[in-house]
Amino acid sequence: MSGKAKAIIAHITLMGWIIALILNMNNKDEFASFYIRQYLGIMIIGVLGNAALNMVNGTLAMVWGVIMLVVWLLSLISAITDKKNETPVVGSYFQDWFKGL
Repeated sequence: MSGKAKAIIAHITLMGWIIALILNMNNKDEFASFYIRQYLGIMIIGVLGNAALNMVNGTLAMVWGVIMLVVWLLSLISAITDKKNETPVVGSYFQDWFKGL
């Protein structure tokens, strides 16, 4: 399976991310690894941000959800078009923090 296919699969729910991770373990591909790390970071930031904002204000949590949807779409589009675009502001941290993946 190509790195591009694994990168796209990684963006399709948590189950897709797990499948892409397992497929990439057997046959490492740098492009797939890049997006596996990016999407893990997007998921973590999305869930933590939503949980924190839900405690403060439900409307802020909804706005955060829309922002995370846009970030997810931009990442997915980059994977589809074979471009390595980091998530704005935090993408380089994701690459560093999750470099073992």
